[in-house]
Amino acid sequence: MEKLEKIYEGKAKIIYSTADEDLLIQYFKDDATAFNAQKKAIIANKGILNNKISEALMKNIIAAKIPCHFVKKINDREQVIKKLKIIPLEIIIRNIAAGSMSKRLGIKEGSELIEPIFELCYKEDSLNDPLINDDHAINVLKVINKEQLELIKKYAFLINKILINLFLKSNLQLVDFKIEFGFNKNGEILLADEISPDSCRLWDIKTKQRFDKDLFRRDLGDLIAGYEEVLKRITNE
Repeated sequence: MEKLEKIYEGKAKIIYSTADEDLLIQYFKDDATAFNAQKKAIIANKGILNNKISEALMKNIIAAKIPCHFVKKINDREQVIKKLKIIPLEIIIRNIAAGSMSKRLGIKEGSELIEPIFELCYKEDSLNDPLINDDHAINVLKVINKEQLELIKKYAFLINKILINLFLKSNLQLVDFKIEFGFNKNGEILLADEISPDSCRLWDIKTKQRFDKDLFRRDLGDLIAGYEEVLKRITNE
């Protein structure tokens, strides 16, 4: 499939149009960012690893009958995806206290949570993606209605169960993850973006060694080695 015009470029990906108005090409960059792009670097092969990892995870989600924008991986850096209108909300599911939640609530990182926590952020770089609640999304920002948000919550918790089980088989603990959704031309809600160590916290079950973007964010080690380990564990590559 031939990529045509560049229609969007984000921190980690570029989106191109194709001859099919319902399909796009998603290109994975090597750019690494943290703290709302205040920390930046280009890390060779990061995009290739994220493309492969996201493909593997999306296939498991599709197999569980959760609607998803992923169609197929076409080369080391590109995927064909369904065209969506992205909902400007970041969905975060937390299984273990870590990152901003630990800082915000004064909870020791690594603390077990009674059950998974659903968080909602308004996707707006100029505002540093603020944490919001359901009423903000529905009644203030008006980017979604109550029924649509309930469906997104349902999908998010189902995705959490799928990923927890998948990673457990690889001796990885899914600490938390961020996902996005969008509307297709029929108004249906589909999972969008990517799922990779850029958007998940993944710890070794026994050692608690980290294999995610915290390696870059906190200068904890070799990011590429960490992502390669995730790919190896979930795909045996």
